[in-house]
Amino acid sequence: MSFPKNFLWGGATAANQIEGAYDVDGKGLSVTDITTAGSLNEPRYLTYKLNGKMEKAPAMPGAGLPKGAVGAIDPNAYYPNHVAIDFYHHYKEDIKMFAEMGFKTFRLSIAWTRIFPKGDEEKPNQKGLDFYRRVFEECKKYDIEPLVTISHYEDPLYLSEKYNDWQDRKMIDLYVKYATTLFKEYKGLVKYWLTFNEINTTLLMLNAFGNNVTDDATYQHAYQKLHYQFVASARAVKAAHEIDPNYVVGNMICGVVDYPLTSDPADVLATRHAMEKNIYYCGDVQCKGKYPTYAKRLWDEHNVHLDITEQDEKDLAEGTVDMYTFSYYMSNVITTHEVKDKVGGNFSAGAKNPYLKYSEWGRATDPTGLQYYLEVMYDRYDIPMMVVENGLGAVDKIADDGKIHDDYRIDYLRDHIEAMQKAIDDGVDLIGYTTWSCIDLVSAGTGQMSKRYGFIYVDRDDNGEGSLKRMPKDSFYWYKKVIASHGEDLD
Repeated sequence: MSFPKNFLWGGATAANQIEGAYDVDGKGLSVTDITTAGSLNEPRYLTYKLNGKMEKAPAMPGAGLPKGAVGAIDPNAYYPNHVAIDFYHHYKEDIKMFAEMGFKTFRLSIAWTRIFPKGDEEKPNQKGLDFYRRVFEECKKYDIEPLVTISHYEDPLYLSEKYNDWQDRKMIDLYVKYATTLFKEYKGLVKYWLTFNEINTTLLMLNAFGNNVTDDATYQHAYQKLHYQFVASARAVKAAHEIDPNYVVGNMICGVVDYPLTSDPADVLATRHAMEKNIYYCGDVQCKGKYPTYAKRLWDEHNVHLDITEQDEKDLAEGTVDMYTFSYYMSNVITTHEVKDKVGGNFSAGAKNPYLKYSEWGRATDPTGLQYYLEVMYDRYDIPMMVVENGLGAVDKIADDGKIHDDYRIDYLRDHIEAMQKAIDDGVDLIGYTTWSCIDLVSAGTGQMSKRYGFIYVDRDDNGEGSLKRMPKDSFYWYKKVIASHGEDLD
């Protein structure tokens, strides 16, 4: 079997990692605008003032500012997202190159602060609305279907400070107003929407990848934040369907497969519990419309008491998503035993899987895990699925012939496309695949440009130097061939 003829081949990006122009045309500050650069060994930091003194704290996806902090830009720090790759002024050139590859879809996100600079204005910023309209119209010119993430780690800084990172249910109404504005404004231009990017990272980052948060207050914060976001997502789904019945709205999960390291029943049970907490919890609420039976166990572990109303429960039941979308980069192993062979790197830690190879950034390359994930999740939810992030971060070098020969990226993507084909053959309704990324961008995890993911090289380095010139890599022409052949020609 080959991939379906209407399969949505494409690539994915995020506003804060490509747009730049962080203070242009009325845009307000988002949390990512106060996030510094990092590296493989140095975390990215959020910079802020607390009691009038400039401070910083490690930035993690889904994390907000400390209570009482006021986000601030440190003149002595470097913020790679402020310019990124300047998609804001290069979007026509970039979309033309996506079209040359044959893209059927382009996943991008909208910066909330371009539409509502503080997040709670009565009327939206017209220049922000106009920018995304131009982007979507440019996509349509090449018959590229936009796949739009409404919130991709882009909370307005003002709201994050005022409501302590989603600790007030007023955030629900503000998000729904923002989403509804988009649904109305871009009716006829956009069909596919995602509510929150990798919503489960709020939990995943607490006790995975080398983190070991145990205090009850942090878990109370995390579970309450997620509840308000679940309700906001559900109400947005309902609003979308009322505005345009043709809208297709999905969730977005950071997909990580956990394997037990040994056949010890304790390892198997620990793995099951890790998947429930980090992966299934968010998917179950957004796809099934209610909290799973094991939720009480998770809450009780940290003495969590949620603010949940009857209306919330009604909204969750009525606002289930139309499709399940997820990112997939790697798998992890879990054990209750002490181990010597460990992995460390960008969002990677713990025991090393002896059967897998690891990237420079400590990620296990595991295409079989993608097939496994697709088959398990499709069986669990029985709704269309889409892989909306999958790719290899690597240091790309310009060769003596002036080209970039990224065979390692081609190998990685080929293996994962073959895994998707196997899952389709096994009955999974997979409707699309957007690689991460289609063009080099600022790494979310490290803030680096040298950790490159794209088919298109962008001349910019980790210090913000470079011409921003675009250049196709070998993988550009390979992916063009893959799309043209509907996934049959992977050589």
